[in-house]
Amino acid sequence: MTSVFPNEVVTVVGIGADGWTGLGDPARAALGEADVVFGSRRQLALLPADLPAERAGWPRPMLPAIPSLLGAHAGRRIVVLASGDPMFFGVGSTLVRQLGAERVRVLTHPSSISLACARLGWPEERVEIVSLVGRPVERLHTAIHPGRRVLALSADGSTPAQVAALLVGRGYGPSSLTVLEHLGSEAETRRTGTASEWAGESTAALNVIAIECVASPDAQLLPLVPGLPDDAFDHDGQITKREVRAITLARLTPIPGQLLWDVGAGAGSIAIEWLRTDRSCRAVAVEHRPDRAARLAGNAAALGVPGLTVEVGSVPGALAALEPPDAIFIGGAVTTPGVVEACWEALKPGGRLVANAVTIESEAVLARWQASLGGDLTRIEISRAAPIGGFLGWKPMMPVTQWVVTRR
Repeated sequence: MTSVFPNEVVTVVGIGADGWTGLGDPARAALGEADVVFGSRRQLALLPADLPAERAGWPRPMLPAIPSLLGAHAGRRIVVLASGDPMFFGVGSTLVRQLGAERVRVLTHPSSISLACARLGWPEERVEIVSLVGRPVERLHTAIHPGRRVLALSADGSTPAQVAALLVGRGYGPSSLTVLEHLGSEAETRRTGTASEWAGESTAALNVIAIECVASPDAQLLPLVPGLPDDAFDHDGQITKREVRAITLARLTPIPGQLLWDVGAGAGSIAIEWLRTDRSCRAVAVEHRPDRAARLAGNAAALGVPGLTVEVGSVPGALAALEPPDAIFIGGAVTTPGVVEACWEALKPGGRLVANAVTIESEAVLARWQASLGGDLTRIEISRAAPIGGFLGWKPMMPVTQWVVTRR
């Protein structure tokens, strides 16, 4: 009989809460021939007692241990268990990144998402999916919009109460929550209620949270396009104002997966709105004042992008060890010696540099750099209506000079 294990290939088997009975013949054959099976304690407990393979539980944290554990079992037939679909927020994706696709064989299983949608009658393509496994619950903020359906993968039994509290805090207390426990097993159950009425008790550790977002009349709407209201950010006045921010983000051109440096970040509004455009975008906010750095980190969490990297330090020195970016915004450090030079040298080919100036001195710096490197100079002048006695008049904001240049 030909072995199901090609040479030097790790087989990943997706397994559901129904355990062995829910596995297909290929998955059972792989487990039957395995020398060693890796998995969590819960996953390993789903296997038959008479399965001959050695069982090895993952340590915590798991990710750093994978190379050494696989190396220690080199030459053996290895199976790795994954919950549900191994390529959906699963260990299958991790192993492919580390070993390469040619060294990983994946035997899939219905994911908890597909099971949840089947139970609820929700079309999968119309559902926003957010994983909270090992991730801050604040990641939900960018998915919360009126009428939106969201499925959240829970970290443990306390996650539903955290999600309910977050929804209430955002003004989405009327939202419906359905917690689906032990999906696919004989113990499968569900609990339903509104976020504002959620009792806060713990649920089974293995659960998925289904959210139907309903906004209160006073809930603040926070779209994903750039130009959030200034009061969406906690700031001390050091913030790129809403209208200028929208123009600035348009010129920075957020592209999925790309990295931004926000130099002299202040409230972090540029980096935060960059990250909100797509979950794969990355950003580093560089701020020399610790109080502002702490404030902008709080803004990032409150607006759904807790993955923002905050670098506290003075520029240009704080830029030296950073990964080269695809785009750079210079806000509060244009006149600092060496900053524009350091940013230009670090920028990848095809990268965009956008710098804003509001003082005569910083405007002069941009004019010199534009004469040297080219690019566009734009004068941005915004006026907002404000009371004048019993009437309304136009109150001009400080004009902003913006330099935009692409590195060829």
